[in-house]
Amino acid sequence: MNSDQLIEEAINIMDNAYAPYSKFKVGAALLTKSGKVYTGCNIENAAYPVSCCAERVAIFKAISEGETKFQELAVAADSSRPVPPCGSCRQVMSEFFSKTMYIHLTNLNKETKSFTMEELLPFSFDIDDLLGN
Repeated sequence: MNSDQLIEEAINIMDNAYAPYSKFKVGAALLTKSGKVYTGCNIENAAYPVSCCAERVAIFKAISEGETKFQELAVAADSSRPVPPCGSCRQVMSEFFSKTMYIHLTNLNKETKSFTMEELLPFSFDIDDLLGN
């Protein structure tokens, strides 16, 4: 699967988003090294802090199925610019993605920006900080 196809998967899953409060639907498609694609959409809740972003839904689905090696992620939204992930998603991504993995951000006009994990979240908090390394 190429990046354009992964972006299409992210755009398509947006329709499944549950966003009655913000009306801001987001879709994500995560390609694993084994070739499987896990999709996610944002899921809101009246108690806003318990909502979950599309990126984390896709990552958590993959991990719950035993996948831990990832190749690329695409994130899409109906936004004026390619949609950037929130801070919580960046931290979760940094836990599971290599520093060189590409994340493709897009909008419905297919304006796309691609970043490595390191570019999205430089100097991230990780296991070495917990272990004192």
